[in-house]
Amino acid sequence: MRHETWRDMTAVASSEPVAGDAAIISASIDEPEHFAALYGRYANQLYRYAYRRVGPEHAEDVVADTFVAAFRRRDSYDTARTDARPWLFGIATKEIARWHRAEAARYRAFARSGAAPADDGMADAVADAVSARAAGPALTEALASLAPGDRDVLLLAAWGELTYEQIAGTLEIKIGTVRSRLHRARRILRARLRSQGWAEQGRTERGRTEES
Repeated sequence: MRHETWRDMTAVASSEPVAGDAAIISASIDEPEHFAALYGRYANQLYRYAYRRVGPEHAEDVVADTFVAAFRRRDSYDTARTDARPWLFGIATKEIARWHRAEAARYRAFARSGAAPADDGMADAVADAVSARAAGPALTEALASLAPGDRDVLLLAAWGELTYEQIAGTLEIKIGTVRSRLHRARRILRARLRSQGWAEQGRTERGRTEES
């Protein structure tokens, strides 16, 4: 059933007219096929987020389960929220929690291999312009060490590209809590990277860039 729903959404998403997220969800209450437009709009973003966190083995399941859960809850959506992306990312984050062991194992594997599930933008956001390629093992090991709540806030900001206000709504926490968790997560990552010499390298590379 889950994968049938996934395929059905894929088939009709491209044919849906352009409309606001809240309008789409409202229309889908009586005409469920309208909900497919949200899939066409946000599935790729959610897949990239899930892929980075739990890998290709589970990412499609996370996205499929996210849209199934969202569809079932659509009648309770607050239509005053014109952007459904934070709502969908919130559901996806809860789905990812079911795969927390897979996520931790993924980060450990990256740390051992020297690869990194992060790009330069991620490094900029969480490690003060450290090169993600160079700091990959240290960065992924540090991500695995974070408390789940801190990691959720950090990755929703870095990979989901959500604002503090959106993260607060997504996780149903206060903005002050978002700020404190993000600050703590960044502090832990910087400390881990600094202990392995990467923070200093990042500053050196940045200085060379500024000089040139």
